[in-house]
Amino acid sequence: MRRAAKVDANQGAIVAALRKAGATVQHLHTVGDDCPDLLIGYRSHNYIIEVKIPGEKMRDGQIEWMQNWRGSAHIAHSVDEALRAIGAMK
Repeated sequence: MRRAAKVDANQGAIVAALRKAGATVQHLHTVGDDCPDLLIGYRSHNYIIEVKIPGEKMRDGQIEWMQNWRGSAHIAHSVDEALRAIGAMK
């Protein structure tokens, strides 16, 4: 059964910070099937980020999705984690 698309409270701030850093951002949270929340393009590279609020854990299906993905996939609980994931912050 498909879950309703949910946007974590910190997703807006993360998206704004990524865009301010020069990234393009495509929302994927409505795709379903445990697909991560964001597709990011930055300096000719693509990144997948699952956004979680601090303390929130991924569901089993999300963990499986990330383990099976053969590209760059990250979890971000904060703006800093998202920026580090794409290399926009050390």
